[in-house]
Amino acid sequence: MAESEETTENVEEVSSEATAEATASEETTTAAADESGTRKERNAAKRAAKAGPAANAPRTLEDRLADRAAHKERNARQRRAYRAKQKVKRAEARAAAPAVVEEHAPEHGPGRPKVRQGIVVSSKADKTITVRVDIARRHKRYHKILRSSVTLHAHDESNNANAGDTVRIQECRPMSRMKRWRLLDVLERAR
Repeated sequence: MAESEETTENVEEVSSEATAEATASEETTTAAADESGTRKERNAAKRAAKAGPAANAPRTLEDRLADRAAHKERNARQRRAYRAKQKVKRAEARAAAPAVVEEHAPEHGPGRPKVRQGIVVSSKADKTITVRVDIARRHKRYHKILRSSVTLHAHDESNNANAGDTVRIQECRPMSRMKRWRLLDVLERAR
């Protein structure tokens, strides 16, 4: 019985000495790799030292799945925290930013008809005038002034406007196939 106790103690001493030697040899290889090895070897040695001796032991499927689930949960927690911070930052930025005014023509909101100014080209038809509206706008990219014109047919109830007059017309309901505008007033008479 005394011999069996001695053998167990000897085995324990031998196993503890072996693990101590193994860790010492790992440290020396890590130190040697740190000094002389390539960057790849140094990184591999660091990873091996960080993982410890249990990293090389075969793991069961359940262990790997549990580690994977824990890793995914940790990443998800970090992601949720990051997104919550970003959401708060965006809300603060929106609150601090001035209100954005929509960039549409000021005369044309909901329920507001468009108003245009142009020159009467023709007033030959009864109660109808043809108005040329000149448009000058800047090109978005090249910043060149682009000039164009559009002719509109407007309703003139009293045949008040003549060719060459400068008039204001307003959008209205369709009055015929071509007429969707009506005369508001004559701004300047032709000479």
